[in-house]
Amino acid sequence: MLKLRTTEEESSREISQLRQAALENNERLLDEMLCQEIYKKVINYRGGWGIASTPLHAAVSKGHLSCLQVLLTHGALVDCVDVKAQTPLFAAVRGKYLDCVLALLRSGADPNGSAYNICSPVLTAARDGDVEILQELLKHGAEANSRSRVLLWTSSARVSSGPLYLAAVYGHIECFKLLLLYGADPDYNCAYARLLSTIKQPKTVLEMCLRHGCGVEYIQLLIDFGANVYLPTLIIEKSTKQNEAVELLLQERGNPKALTSLCRLAVRRYLKKINKMHCIEQLDMPTSLINFLQYKPLPVMIL
Repeated sequence: MLKLRTTEEESSREISQLRQAALENNERLLDEMLCQEIYKKVINYRGGWGIASTPLHAAVSKGHLSCLQVLLTHGALVDCVDVKAQTPLFAAVRGKYLDCVLALLRSGADPNGSAYNICSPVLTAARDGDVEILQELLKHGAEANSRSRVLLWTSSARVSSGPLYLAAVYGHIECFKLLLLYGADPDYNCAYARLLSTIKQPKTVLEMCLRHGCGVEYIQLLIDFGANVYLPTLIIEKSTKQNEAVELLLQERGNPKALTSLCRLAVRRYLKKINKMHCIEQLDMPTSLINFLQYKPLPVMIL
């Protein structure tokens, strides 16, 4: 590590020049520099003290697609990390640069970002309500459940601070539904059952939505996607929104699910288990059944 740091410091001038060209969106200059070995050898370096990111991070941070493509063509690592363990994809999602997000994903970027970062591209997109970017991440295999081990260990309330929770409390209903469609766990939104078992009285997404007074539509979606309606502790406040949500929940507790809904949930759980949720449209079955599995409204029959 010390050797790498020394090398980066010695080459800080070349790294700074690459970063500056990327920041200024000067793709021609960037291409000319990277044809020289002195610049090419430092393409994935962050530089000396005070320089936190690589030239690729610099290009993405401004949404400069052409410079991003030049850097990738010359061998920039698509999943290189900055000092915060954030990948270029994370920076593109944070900046809401859809074209850069697509370019990075098509070049093989990990849609989940770096495992060493406490956040993730999906969490960021869900919080910001960016439906298009979130969909592209999920289509390219991003995990719809919380993957931050640090947050899970912090406190029991943090168990529900995954993408579903963030989409709900920030009022992004389309992101909320999209996450559920791509297999987000409607109970804990967490993929680590072992960690859940170590936390006393973990909070479900349903309970957190009730506590935060989220609209009835969030509760209905959780119910439709198979949330356990018997898990949350009901705390009724004066909020009209919450009273409506609690009433809906109590109605669901008193009525069994339709057999068709149970079959849909069973098929979707199996597809999630074998990591084929994105293949629903390719199933050899009638379009009406595929639409049903994707929670699309059925066509109205006119007699």
